Amino acid sequence: MNSYNKELWFEINKRRELINITPAVEEALQESGIKEGLCLVNAMHISASVFINDDEPGLHHDFEVWLEKLAPEKPYDQYRHNGYEDNADAHLKRTIMGREVVVAVTGGKLHFGPWEQIFYGEFDGKRRKRVLVKIIGE
Repeated sequence: MNSYNKELWFEINKRRELINITPAVEEALQESGIKEGLCLVNAMHISASVFINDDEPGLHHDFEVWLEKLAPEKPYDQYRHNGYEDNADAHLKRTIMGREVVVAVTGGKLHFGPWEQIFYGEFDGKRRKRVLVKIIGE
């Protein structure tokens, strides 16, 4: 069995952002040379998420509205975590959206269902962030 690791780095300029990272993950898969196996993609920050869904702007807006209802950013003093930082909501949003995804690799390609894409969800940005791509297989 072979293994390949790659870190994807992003400059996040806003507090919250959704980035379609599918092309970067596909590039890592091609670099790996692995044709059959599994591809793990996970956020390397406790206030960020990696998830699979549709790349549709209306849906992305709906995620933002829904997450803000479940874990509103403000008022900051509603959270005990917000003594040193103001990002408790980002930790909660990450828990809701998930830490990582695993995608089957078949014939050297990510084995997706219709419309599936991989996204990096940032909930406490304004700095450099990273994602780990780990591919195992033959």
